[in-house]
Amino acid sequence: MKSTFPGFSPGALSFLRNLKRNNRREWFQQRKEQYETLIRMPMLELAGCLSQEFARIAPAYVTPPAKAVYRIYRDTRFSPDKTPYKTHIAAIFPRNTAVKREGAVFYMHFTATELLAFGGVYQPDREELLAYRSLIQEGYQELEKILRGKKLRQLAGPLQGARLSRVPKGFPADHPADALLRQKQWYLESNLDIAFITSPKLVSELGKRFQAMLPFVEFMNRAVVSRRPATKEMAFPFF
Repeated sequence: MKSTFPGFSPGALSFLRNLKRNNRREWFQQRKEQYETLIRMPMLELAGCLSQEFARIAPAYVTPPAKAVYRIYRDTRFSPDKTPYKTHIAAIFPRNTAVKREGAVFYMHFTATELLAFGGVYQPDREELLAYRSLIQEGYQELEKILRGKKLRQLAGPLQGARLSRVPKGFPADHPADALLRQKQWYLESNLDIAFITSPKLVSELGKRFQAMLPFVEFMNRAVVSRRPATKEMAFPFF
């Protein structure tokens, strides 16, 4: 079925602006019903509509809304920042073969001023890093061709991510794809006009970018699809 998500109400953005200024439990608890009405329930609806898009373009990434949408509550146990609530609203769509959201994923979030679509690998563990680099060492020409794609570059731009200063031990220093091997993260990002948040075009605009990113995300997931199950949940610090 074609998605008909109407977009968030302008009140959702106002709520997030006010939350950023008043990130306290007392303030939030008095407005929890507004949060449910303006943000949480529409976000679950949006995640369901995005899964409809994935059912059409990439069925392996269909994710139940309750599992896709992140909680607004921050884990402050090990953080110097003790504000209790996130000021971004996010959802993640891992491959259905992933354990604990490992591998390359699709992700989106919005704040009062930003709308982001993401595809790729953000914080892999040591074994995953080795698996990605081994895949790239052998299949770099295919990856480079994907990344050169005109539509991908128009909708998501160039590959991003932190990078080592030299090729890691175990890989040839003169490898023709040394820049790709030096990456510690491999991801694509698209910053959309925040006006789409309140527009019925939101699902289709996110879907276009996720579809463009799909060949890259699927390529990266070849590295982990046959790995033994991961033992921890992937961490996404800004998610």
